[in-house]
Amino acid sequence: MSKPQLPARRVLAFALLLAPLLLSGCSDNADTVATVRRAMAIEHGEECHLCGMIIENQPGPKGQLYEREVATPHKFCSTRDLFAYLLDPEHKHRIESVFVHDMAVTPWDHPDDQTYIDARQAWYVVGSKREGGMGPTLASFADRAVAELFIEEFGGRLYRFDQIDLDLISSMSPMAM
Repeated sequence: MSKPQLPARRVLAFALLLAPLLLSGCSDNADTVATVRRAMAIEHGEECHLCGMIIENQPGPKGQLYEREVATPHKFCSTRDLFAYLLDPEHKHRIESVFVHDMAVTPWDHPDDQTYIDARQAWYVVGSKREGGMGPTLASFADRAVAELFIEEFGGRLYRFDQIDLDLISSMSPMAM
């Protein structure tokens, strides 16, 4: 007596469903599992990860970043503090995701938690008349044209994420000005 045969389509469907599970078991490295990271709301009384100031009391764009193997984001009272932390050689290699406010769609004095964008895709204005937490900051924008309009009104120079370095951030320190 012959064994009953499964229809070929059922075997193929089962194999397709099982394949991702089997392949995920082949990796010893937890870093290969993609994790969706997003900016979180700034809660009442939260302090800046770098300077310890209360974040919600500060004007201007704020920032958040995730480091590898850390479940919660580090939050910053200004984009200047964010860059000072993420460009530090001690931290730079561990950064996964970085977020900043899109200042084109949120009030300067109280940026909205719903307006975070990917910091690596943003345009930055450095040296404007607008100040953030603790003084000079990097005004962040999703759109280059809007950043250029900001420059026309408030001054400054336009930068991309990868053009910003520790020398530029250090030059923005109130002590350096």
